[in-house]
Amino acid sequence: MNALHETNFQLPGQTAFYRGKVRDVYSLGERLVMVASDRISAFDHILPRAIPHKGAVLNQIAAYFLQSTRDICPNWLIATPDPNVAIGWRCEPVRVEMVIRGYLVGHAARTYASGLRTLCGVALPDGLHENDPFPEPIITPTLKAEEGHDEDISREEILARGVVSEEDYVQMEAFTRALFQRGTEMAAAQGLILVDTKYEFGKKDGQIMLMDEIHTPDSSRYFYAEGYAERQASGERQRQLSKEFVREWLIANGFQGKEGQQMPTMPDAFVKEISDRYIELYEQVTGRPFVKDESRNVAGRIEENVLAALALM
Repeated sequence: MNALHETNFQLPGQTAFYRGKVRDVYSLGERLVMVASDRISAFDHILPRAIPHKGAVLNQIAAYFLQSTRDICPNWLIATPDPNVAIGWRCEPVRVEMVIRGYLVGHAARTYASGLRTLCGVALPDGLHENDPFPEPIITPTLKAEEGHDEDISREEILARGVVSEEDYVQMEAFTRALFQRGTEMAAAQGLILVDTKYEFGKKDGQIMLMDEIHTPDSSRYFYAEGYAERQASGERQRQLSKEFVREWLIANGFQGKEGQQMPTMPDAFVKEISDRYIELYEQVTGRPFVKDESRNVAGRIEENVLAALALM
Protein backbone atom coordinates (compact mmCIF):
# COMPACT_ATOMS: atom_id res chain seq x y z
CA MET A 1 0.00 0.00 0.00
CA ASN A 2 1.58 3.24 -1.22
CA ALA A 3 1.24 6.02 1.35
CA LEU A 4 2.76 9.49 1.60
CA HIS A 5 4.76 9.76 4.83
CA GLU A 6 6.32 13.16 4.18
CA THR A 7 7.54 15.61 1.56
CA ASN A 8 10.81 17.49 1.34
CA PHE A 9 10.42 20.01 -1.48
CA GLN A 10 12.38 23.17 -2.23
CA LEU A 11 9.78 25.35 -3.91
CA PRO A 12 10.54 28.60 -5.77
CA GLY A 13 10.25 31.52 -3.36
CA GLN A 14 10.12 29.21 -0.32
CA THR A 15 10.96 31.04 2.89
CA ALA A 16 10.11 28.48 5.58
CA PHE A 17 8.92 24.94 6.16
CA TYR A 18 6.91 23.41 8.98
CA ARG A 19 5.90 19.80 9.49
CA GLY A 20 2.74 19.35 11.53
CA LYS A 21 1.07 16.19 12.73
CA VAL A 22 -0.53 15.64 9.32
CA ARG A 23 0.43 18.50 6.99
CA ASP A 24 3.73 19.66 5.53
CA VAL A 25 3.49 23.44 5.23
CA TYR A 26 5.63 25.48 2.83
CA SER A 27 5.73 29.26 3.25
CA LEU A 28 6.02 31.38 0.10
CA GLY A 29 5.65 35.00 1.16
CA GLU A 30 1.95 35.72 1.66
CA ARG A 31 0.95 32.25 0.47
CA LEU A 32 1.15 28.81 2.03
CA VAL A 33 1.34 25.47 0.27
CA MET A 34 -0.15 22.78 2.52
CA VAL A 35 0.47 19.16 1.62
CA ALA A 36 -1.87 16.74 3.36
CA SER A 37 0.25 13.67 4.04
CA ASP A 38 -1.12 10.23 4.88
CA ARG A 39 0.14 10.50 8.46
CA ILE A 40 -2.48 9.95 11.14
CA SER A 41 -2.47 11.23 14.71
CA ALA A 42 -4.41 10.40 17.85
CA PHE A 43 -4.00 11.57 21.45
CA ASP A 44 -1.56 14.19 20.08
CA HIS A 45 0.81 11.49 18.83
CA ILE A 46 1.63 10.62 15.23
CA LEU A 47 1.03 6.94 14.64
CA PRO A 48 3.94 5.04 13.11
CA ARG A 49 2.17 3.95 9.91
CA ALA A 50 0.67 6.21 7.26
CA ILE A 51 -2.78 5.49 5.81
CA PRO A 52 -3.08 5.22 1.99
CA HIS A 53 -5.34 7.91 0.42
CA LYS A 54 -6.01 9.58 3.78
CA GLY A 55 -4.35 12.87 2.83
CA ALA A 56 -6.26 13.13 -0.44
CA VAL A 57 -9.53 12.43 1.38
CA LEU A 58 -8.84 15.12 4.00
CA ASN A 59 -7.73 17.72 1.49
CA GLN A 60 -10.65 17.18 -0.88
CA ILE A 61 -13.30 17.15 1.87
CA ALA A 62 -11.84 20.34 3.33
CA ALA A 63 -11.82 22.04 -0.08
CA TYR A 64 -15.42 20.93 -0.69
CA PHE A 65 -16.63 22.53 2.54
CA LEU A 66 -14.43 25.63 2.30
CA GLN A 67 -15.86 26.34 -1.14
CA SER A 68 -19.39 25.69 0.16
CA THR A 69 -19.14 28.10 3.10
CA ARG A 70 -17.48 31.20 1.60
CA ASP A 71 -20.80 33.04 1.88
CA ILE A 72 -20.69 32.56 5.68
CA CYS A 73 -17.06 33.23 6.45
CA PRO A 74 -13.97 34.27 4.44
CA ASN A 75 -11.35 31.53 4.29
CA TRP A 76 -7.74 31.06 3.38
CA LEU A 77 -8.10 28.73 0.33
CA ILE A 78 -6.91 29.90 -3.10
CA ALA A 79 -6.47 26.68 -5.09
CA THR A 80 -6.20 22.88 -4.89
CA PRO A 81 -3.79 21.90 -7.69
CA ASP A 82 -3.40 18.30 -6.49
CA PRO A 83 -5.61 15.88 -4.53
CA ASN A 84 -3.24 16.27 -1.55
CA VAL A 85 -2.52 20.00 -1.83
CA ALA A 86 -4.15 23.28 -0.87
CA ILE A 87 -2.62 26.67 -1.63
CA GLY A 88 -3.92 29.56 0.42
CA TRP A 89 -3.26 32.86 2.14
CA ARG A 90 -0.97 33.09 5.13
CA CYS A 91 -2.89 34.20 8.21
CA GLU A 92 -1.74 35.02 11.72
CA PRO A 93 -3.18 32.07 13.67
CA VAL A 94 -5.48 32.65 16.62
CA ARG A 95 -4.34 30.37 19.44
CA VAL A 96 -7.91 29.42 20.33
CA GLU A 97 -9.44 26.41 18.59
CA MET A 98 -13.22 26.66 18.40
CA VAL A 99 -14.72 23.26 19.23
CA ILE A 100 -18.49 22.96 18.85
CA ARG A 101 -20.46 19.93 20.02
CA GLY A 102 -24.01 18.97 19.16
CA TYR A 103 -23.92 15.63 21.02
CA LEU A 104 -22.41 14.10 24.15
CA VAL A 105 -19.56 12.16 22.56
CA GLY A 106 -15.82 11.61 22.93
CA HIS A 107 -14.01 13.94 25.35
CA ALA A 108 -17.31 15.49 26.44
CA ALA A 109 -18.79 12.05 27.19
CA ARG A 110 -15.69 10.99 29.14
CA THR A 111 -15.83 14.23 31.15
CA TYR A 112 -19.55 13.71 31.82
CA ALA A 113 -19.04 10.08 32.86
CA SER A 114 -16.48 11.24 35.44
CA GLY A 115 -19.27 13.15 37.18
CA LEU A 116 -18.33 16.66 36.05
CA ARG A 117 -21.17 18.83 34.79
CA THR A 118 -19.17 21.66 33.26
CA LEU A 119 -16.85 21.63 30.27
CA CYS A 120 -14.84 24.72 29.34
CA GLY A 121 -17.11 26.77 31.57
CA VAL A 122 -20.27 25.49 29.86
CA ALA A 123 -22.88 23.87 32.11
CA LEU A 124 -23.97 20.39 31.02
CA PRO A 125 -27.52 19.26 31.86
CA ASP A 126 -28.13 16.22 34.07
CA GLY A 127 -29.73 13.07 32.72
CA LEU A 128 -27.83 12.74 29.44
CA HIS A 129 -26.58 9.47 28.02
CA GLU A 130 -23.61 9.06 25.71
CA ASN A 131 -24.49 10.14 22.14
CA ASP A 132 -27.55 12.13 23.27
CA PRO A 133 -27.97 15.56 21.66
CA PHE A 134 -27.42 18.68 23.74
CA PRO A 135 -30.44 21.00 23.97
CA GLU A 136 -28.43 23.23 21.62
CA PRO A 137 -24.83 22.98 20.35
CA ILE A 138 -22.20 24.07 22.87
CA ILE A 139 -18.85 25.74 22.17
CA THR A 140 -15.97 24.29 24.21
CA PRO A 141 -12.79 26.06 23.08
CA THR A 142 -9.25 24.81 23.56
CA LEU A 143 -6.02 26.75 23.83
CA LYS A 144 -3.57 25.43 21.26
CA ALA A 145 -0.36 24.19 22.85
CA GLU A 146 3.06 24.73 21.29
CA GLU A 147 3.57 21.01 21.84
CA GLY A 148 1.68 18.23 23.61
CA HIS A 149 -1.98 18.38 24.56
CA ASP A 150 -4.21 21.38 23.92
CA GLU A 151 -5.80 22.92 27.01
CA ASP A 152 -9.53 23.11 27.71
CA ILE A 153 -10.38 26.74 28.38
CA SER A 154 -13.51 28.79 28.98
CA ARG A 155 -14.68 31.87 27.14
CA GLU A 156 -14.16 33.87 30.33
CA GLU A 157 -10.54 32.69 30.72
CA ILE A 158 -9.76 33.48 27.08
CA LEU A 159 -10.93 37.06 27.51
CA ALA A 160 -9.36 37.47 30.98
CA ARG A 161 -5.96 36.32 29.68
CA GLY A 162 -6.25 38.53 26.63
CA VAL A 163 -5.62 35.62 24.27
CA VAL A 164 -8.19 37.10 21.87
CA SER A 165 -10.00 40.42 21.93
CA GLU A 166 -13.68 40.27 22.85
CA GLU A 167 -14.62 41.62 19.42
CA ASP A 168 -12.68 38.87 17.64
CA TYR A 169 -13.97 36.17 19.97
CA VAL A 170 -17.60 37.21 19.44
CA GLN A 171 -16.99 37.09 15.67
CA MET A 172 -15.42 33.61 15.91
CA GLU A 173 -18.37 32.39 17.98
CA ALA A 174 -20.81 33.67 15.38
CA PHE A 175 -18.84 32.09 12.52
CA THR A 176 -18.57 28.81 14.47
CA ARG A 177 -22.31 28.51 15.01
CA ALA A 178 -23.14 29.46 11.41
CA LEU A 179 -20.55 27.05 9.96
CA PHE A 180 -21.79 24.24 12.19
CA GLN A 181 -25.37 24.90 11.10
CA ARG A 182 -24.36 24.77 7.43
CA GLY A 183 -22.33 21.61 8.02
CA THR A 184 -25.29 20.05 9.83
CA GLU A 185 -27.60 20.81 6.90
CA MET A 186 -25.13 19.47 4.33
CA ALA A 187 -24.60 16.31 6.39
CA ALA A 188 -28.35 15.77 6.78
CA ALA A 189 -28.76 15.93 2.99
CA GLN A 190 -26.37 12.95 2.80
CA GLY A 191 -28.03 10.93 5.58
CA LEU A 192 -25.51 11.94 8.22
CA ILE A 193 -25.49 13.79 11.54
CA LEU A 194 -22.61 16.21 12.15
CA VAL A 195 -21.91 15.40 15.79
CA ASP A 196 -19.07 17.75 16.66
CA THR A 197 -16.22 19.55 14.97
CA LYS A 198 -13.54 22.21 15.41
CA TYR A 199 -12.60 25.33 13.52
CA GLU A 200 -9.31 27.21 13.39
CA PHE A 201 -9.25 30.91 12.64
CA GLY A 202 -6.56 33.42 11.79
CA LYS A 203 -6.30 37.09 10.86
CA LYS A 204 -5.27 38.60 7.54
CA ASP A 205 -5.31 42.35 6.99
CA GLY A 206 -7.24 42.72 10.24
CA GLN A 207 -10.00 40.32 9.15
CA ILE A 208 -10.90 37.02 10.85
CA MET A 209 -10.53 34.19 8.35
CA LEU A 210 -11.24 30.47 8.54
CA MET A 211 -8.05 28.42 8.23
CA ASP A 212 -7.00 24.81 7.78
CA GLU A 213 -9.53 22.02 7.20
CA ILE A 214 -13.20 21.85 8.11
CA HIS A 215 -15.72 19.02 8.50
CA THR A 216 -13.17 16.29 7.77
CA PRO A 217 -12.86 13.00 9.70
CA ASP A 218 -9.76 14.40 11.42
CA SER A 219 -11.68 17.37 12.81
CA SER A 220 -15.24 16.06 13.03
CA ARG A 221 -17.48 13.17 13.98
CA TYR A 222 -20.48 12.01 11.99
CA PHE A 223 -23.27 9.58 12.89
CA TYR A 224 -25.44 7.80 10.35
CA ALA A 225 -28.90 9.38 10.67
CA GLU A 226 -30.79 6.22 9.70
CA GLY A 227 -31.44 4.18 12.84
CA TYR A 228 -29.93 6.79 15.17
CA ALA A 229 -33.05 7.12 17.36
CA GLU A 230 -33.60 3.35 17.56
CA ARG A 231 -29.98 2.67 18.49
CA GLN A 232 -30.07 5.40 21.11
CA ALA A 233 -33.32 4.12 22.63
CA SER A 234 -31.94 0.58 22.94
CA GLY A 235 -28.54 1.69 24.24
CA GLU A 236 -26.64 0.42 21.20
CA ARG A 237 -23.44 2.01 19.92
CA GLN A 238 -24.00 4.54 17.17
CA ARG A 239 -22.71 3.91 13.66
CA GLN A 240 -20.26 6.70 13.05
CA LEU A 241 -17.84 8.00 10.49
CA SER A 242 -14.82 9.54 12.20
CA LYS A 243 -11.43 8.49 13.45
CA GLU A 244 -12.86 7.77 16.90
CA PHE A 245 -12.57 4.05 16.08
CA VAL A 246 -8.79 4.58 15.78
CA ARG A 247 -8.72 6.08 19.28
CA GLU A 248 -10.85 3.20 20.56
CA TRP A 249 -8.45 0.66 19.00
CA LEU A 250 -5.50 2.40 20.62
CA ILE A 251 -7.24 2.47 24.01
CA ALA A 252 -8.10 -1.23 23.68
CA ASN A 253 -4.41 -1.86 22.98
CA GLY A 254 -3.23 0.07 26.04
CA PHE A 255 -2.38 3.45 24.55
CA GLN A 256 -3.87 6.87 25.35
CA GLY A 257 -0.79 9.00 24.77
CA LYS A 258 0.19 8.95 28.42
CA GLU A 259 3.78 8.85 29.64
CA GLY A 260 5.26 5.37 29.71
CA GLN A 261 2.67 3.85 27.37
CA GLN A 262 3.91 1.96 24.32
CA MET A 263 2.39 2.72 20.91
CA PRO A 264 0.89 -0.55 19.61
CA THR A 265 1.85 -1.93 16.19
CA MET A 266 -0.88 -1.45 13.58
CA PRO A 267 -1.38 -4.58 11.45
CA ASP A 268 -1.91 -4.33 7.68
CA ALA A 269 -5.59 -5.24 7.99
CA PHE A 270 -6.25 -2.36 10.39
CA VAL A 271 -4.35 0.11 8.19
CA LYS A 272 -6.54 -0.95 5.26
CA GLU A 273 -9.68 -0.62 7.40
CA ILE A 274 -8.75 2.95 8.31
CA SER A 275 -8.12 3.78 4.63
CA ASP A 276 -11.45 2.24 3.59
CA ARG A 277 -13.30 4.19 6.29
CA TYR A 278 -11.78 7.50 5.20
CA ILE A 279 -12.82 6.83 1.59
CA GLU A 280 -16.30 5.83 2.76
CA LEU A 281 -16.59 9.07 4.67
CA TYR A 282 -15.55 11.11 1.63
CA GLU A 283 -18.17 9.45 -0.55
CA GLN A 284 -20.87 9.63 2.11
CA VAL A 285 -20.22 13.28 3.00
CA THR A 286 -19.82 14.65 -0.51
CA GLY A 287 -22.06 12.28 -2.45
CA ARG A 288 -19.22 11.90 -4.97
CA PRO A 289 -17.13 8.81 -5.83
CA PHE A 290 -13.57 8.95 -4.56
CA VAL A 291 -10.99 8.56 -7.32
CA LYS A 292 -7.94 6.67 -6.08
CA ASP A 293 -4.64 7.86 -7.47
CA GLU A 294 -2.41 4.82 -7.62
CA SER A 295 0.80 6.71 -8.45
CA ARG A 296 3.87 4.86 -7.27
CA ASN A 297 5.60 8.20 -6.78
CA VAL A 298 3.02 10.27 -4.92
CA ALA A 299 5.54 12.92 -3.82
CA GLY A 300 6.75 13.36 -7.40
CA ARG A 301 3.20 13.83 -8.68
CA ILE A 302 2.50 16.41 -5.98
CA GLU A 303 5.69 18.38 -6.66
CA GLU A 304 4.96 18.49 -10.40
CA ASN A 305 1.40 19.76 -9.85
CA VAL A 306 2.45 22.36 -7.26
CA LEU A 307 5.21 23.75 -9.48
CA ALA A 308 2.80 24.01 -12.41
CA ALA A 309 0.25 25.87 -10.25
CA LEU A 310 2.80 28.27 -8.80
CA ALA A 311 4.10 29.10 -12.28
CA LEU A 312 0.63 30.43 -13.13
CA MET A 313 0.27 32.57 -9.99
